[in-house]
Amino acid sequence: MPTDASLTYADLSLTVSEAGTGRPVLVLHGGGGPATVTGLAQHLSRTAHTITPVHPGWDGTPRPAWLTGVEDLARVYLHTLRERELRDVLVVGSSLGGWIAADMAARDSTGTISGLVLIDAVGVEVDAEPIADIFALDARGVAELSWHDSDRYYLDPAGIAGDELARRQANMATMRVLAGDPYMHDPELLPRLGRIQVPTLLLWGESDRVVTPAYGAAYAEAFGDGRLEIVPEAGHLPHIEQPDATYALIEAHLDRTSTRSHPS
Repeated sequence: MPTDASLTYADLSLTVSEAGTGRPVLVLHGGGGPATVTGLAQHLSRTAHTITPVHPGWDGTPRPAWLTGVEDLARVYLHTLRERELRDVLVVGSSLGGWIAADMAARDSTGTISGLVLIDAVGVEVDAEPIADIFALDARGVAELSWHDSDRYYLDPAGIAGDELARRQANMATMRVLAGDPYMHDPELLPRLGRIQVPTLLLWGESDRVVTPAYGAAYAEAFGDGRLEIVPEAGHLPHIEQPDATYALIEAHLDRTSTRSHPS
């Protein structure tokens, strides 16, 4: 694996979507894949320059053999931001993407990142608030833990086209490689969060049972400048179930955390 001091990543080709102008906003998807943050990125691109990568291994993209953990993704994305000479970056991450965002900020020694938004993020271990084992559940079980209105969002695998079902299964296999052991967390991350002083907003669906609001509260408390906001009538993906409320909170944080002016 490339080291922090010598990052070339010659064998890694990132798939990235970009839109809009203004302050750079890196949008990181969760285990469900890039489609879960498409609407969020499109909305933010109205006033910001959104950069939305596909994590290597998702949706058929290549994953180098050395990329086996979230810390590897964090290094890759930090390197990408620095290579582009971007500053005042807001990083927005959903679920697994929130874990990547937190790890990035903990490694950011050059002040590239000036704000974080973690949406129902995983990544730390909280006593008495275990992360639900989604690998042990069927599709109905995952939906019931993930959504406020599971009947609306549940998709029966029997009704999904074969190529789409294969894509989802491959995505889950990649997530097992990157986050399966230890399950969905880095034992060393929680104590490192106190050193992160950039303003950090943690958005949590009140009905999330993959990682509960109590888990989110403990996560927020660990940051040097963390704040928790609960989104009513939403589960693990509030930006999909309650987009207006979620977008408003992110936009306010975007304005509040910017360290310089950007062209519109």
